[in-house]
Amino acid sequence: MLFSLIIPVFNRPEEVDELLESLSQIDYKEDFEIVIVEDGSTLRCEGVVNNYRDRLSISYYFKDNSGPGNSRNFGMEKAKGDYFIIFDSDCIIPTNYLTEVSNGLNQNYVDCFGGPDKALDSFSDIQKAINFAMTSFLTTGGIRGGSEKIDKFQPRSFNMGLSRNAFEASKGFGNIHPGEDPDLSIRLWELGFETQLFPKAFVYHKRRIDWDKFSAQVNKFGKARPILNSWYPKYNKLTFFFPSVFIIGFVIALFLSLIFNHDLLLQLYFVYFLALFLTSTYQNKSFKIGFLSIKAVWKQFYGYGTGFLESFFKIIILKKRPQEAFPELFFKK
Repeated sequence: MLFSLIIPVFNRPEEVDELLESLSQIDYKEDFEIVIVEDGSTLRCEGVVNNYRDRLSISYYFKDNSGPGNSRNFGMEKAKGDYFIIFDSDCIIPTNYLTEVSNGLNQNYVDCFGGPDKALDSFSDIQKAINFAMTSFLTTGGIRGGSEKIDKFQPRSFNMGLSRNAFEASKGFGNIHPGEDPDLSIRLWELGFETQLFPKAFVYHKRRIDWDKFSAQVNKFGKARPILNSWYPKYNKLTFFFPSVFIIGFVIALFLSLIFNHDLLLQLYFVYFLALFLTSTYQNKSFKIGFLSIKAVWKQFYGYGTGFLESFFKIIILKKRPQEAFPELFFKK
């Protein structure tokens, strides 16, 4: 089986350098190819790619900007492999990654898989705090993972595998972003394909490097979810409402405490934030990252929760067309 690694990139040559350097250290013994798709960047990475041509089998394509989903589709159309593996450009790949994927597919073949992500010691404190917020069992990362069966997993496109057959049947990613990965997973299920989590096939994912970018990202995640719920109502889950309920509950807790001097609910929030701090401090071995993790989780819940509420009102209550309500979530193909 020939793996084709599909990597869309937009103005991130330094990240591509780190990603390709990690791929040059892969211990996988079989051939694999890398397809870099430059999505209309003004800071191109072609020079970086050329530095690795003597160590890796790489194809490089430049195209007009049309978003990550369409760029992944473009890369899969150009690829030669039987199985596509999709990475974000801000990932660093462990040496045994392809070996773990190969073992997983040999043991239980599926047409689509997803893997988790972790943080490297070299990541900044903010990146580690954001990683905690996005992956911890105490946050929506843990709730999302716990609410999805391993064999009914919705892969995320920073670390995702897709067979050529599944790609051709589904036509790949849609033009919504973010939200294109759960959209694809659900369409694959509807077509009869299976998805699965490969727990050992993890990547190191840098995610966003500052608070403003992180807040904007999770806000878009929140806006995308009611759109997906409107498209695929039978896959709706109560856990999708959790960040919004969390934010509303916090406002109610403050009101009860300040107006009626009833602070039991506020105390529960304090216990939760204390648990976040202690867990992150232990995992990261840093009090600073523990404190930053509280900020990261708050930004995650607030950004996602307010985005979800806005989208729920416009899409579910007012029945607005998603492309008109939130044009910033849709790329033109």
